[in-house]
Amino acid sequence: MFRILASASFKAASCQPKVLHDVASIHFHSASYDVAVVGAGIVGLATARELILRHPTLSFILLEKEKDLAAHQSGHNSGVIHSGIYYTPGSLKARLCVRGAMLAYEYCDKKGLPYKKCGKLIVAVEQEEIPRLQALYERGQKNNVRDLSIVDAKGIREREPYCKGIMALDSPHTGIVDWRQVALQYGKDFEEAGGKVLTEYEVNDISMVKESPAGGAAEGLKYPIGIKDKKGNQVRCRYVLTCGGLYSDRLSQISGCSREPRIVPFRGDYLVLKPEKHYLVKGNIYPVPDPRFPFLGVHFTPRMDGSIWLGPNAVLAFKREGYKVYDINVRDLADALSFRGLQKLVLRNITYSVGEMYRGIFIGAQVKILQKYIPELSRGDVLRGPAGVRAQALDRDGNLVDDFVFDGGVGDVGSRVLHVRNAPSPAATSSLAIAEMIADEVESRFAL
Repeated sequence: MFRILASASFKAASCQPKVLHDVASIHFHSASYDVAVVGAGIVGLATARELILRHPTLSFILLEKEKDLAAHQSGHNSGVIHSGIYYTPGSLKARLCVRGAMLAYEYCDKKGLPYKKCGKLIVAVEQEEIPRLQALYERGQKNNVRDLSIVDAKGIREREPYCKGIMALDSPHTGIVDWRQVALQYGKDFEEAGGKVLTEYEVNDISMVKESPAGGAAEGLKYPIGIKDKKGNQVRCRYVLTCGGLYSDRLSQISGCSREPRIVPFRGDYLVLKPEKHYLVKGNIYPVPDPRFPFLGVHFTPRMDGSIWLGPNAVLAFKREGYKVYDINVRDLADALSFRGLQKLVLRNITYSVGEMYRGIFIGAQVKILQKYIPELSRGDVLRGPAGVRAQALDRDGNLVDDFVFDGGVGDVGSRVLHVRNAPSPAATSSLAIAEMIADEVESRFAL
């Protein structure tokens, strides 16, 4: 179920939307639309696409603060098409992931976007992990994940000759794709359907407009919401949907909503396998997740460009879009460290937190964990690689918010604004299914 608050190296030039409007090309005195979508990550793009396909007679605009689309989480992730094994049977995340994966493969086939069904092994290397692995198998079965099977050590070697384990869960329909390429294709679909895209528009205010536009009082009543950027430009609309990702809490706050759940950024640093060692890995190799800790642990992930990523760790990012160790934003850092929810989370997982920081600094410590699965791997086989930042929603008690959160705000603005406060991982895999759900929610709230 979702919660509703009362008060959410592979270039893809062919998928780039044909026209990316910049601020200078918009005549703001007449910029009025039926629906404005704020945030052009994969969830915002998928939802904008879904809405305009459902309502082709309405006018839509998509607002993005960066120069390019899908610039952050959507373009800084592992690129895996997940199958839905991990999630609680019957939960919204499970249903959306299974349906989303099916829709993603169909969409890529339809649009000619490349992907690979390279499969995934979730590998147990210790006897104590076997009950958890078997529980995962049962969970995957209940979630209707296709063709799951348990394999022994021999079966592991047949699929991954250099992988050592005593038992594994084989998921042959897990795949890889360039999610940014997919997201850009969503944007292209949106524009081809008549939607407008406005980049370099950093939203600073969402409020009811007091004065009438050039069209007079009638137009003022028709488009009562003003969305201003930091330069004072304004787009007017009837309804607003925000899909802000790393800034979802702040976008909600500027329209009068609660600050919670709060977004806390966690950076994941990857290692990359040297090209001459690519033979060590054929598909995705994952550990059996430890339920005591919030993240899945380090894994081996092949990429569409032929590279192989190892990791990631999970450490607090000092900037919401801080992809480097020394990227610091004073406001972002103070916001995170002063939040009681983060303090409680760290205290409950202090050993895990210190270990993650240690492994982020010392590559050898990360390699030691990876060697449990591929013993032939050595420190000299890896280099430091890219990083991603995850928008983790936390409540004040330090609990990870693991479900979807919609927030309608308060007052007159609240009746016309819907915030997607949290769209938890695996949001890329589930993006088309999430878009259907959000579009349903938009239609139930607004008179489109």
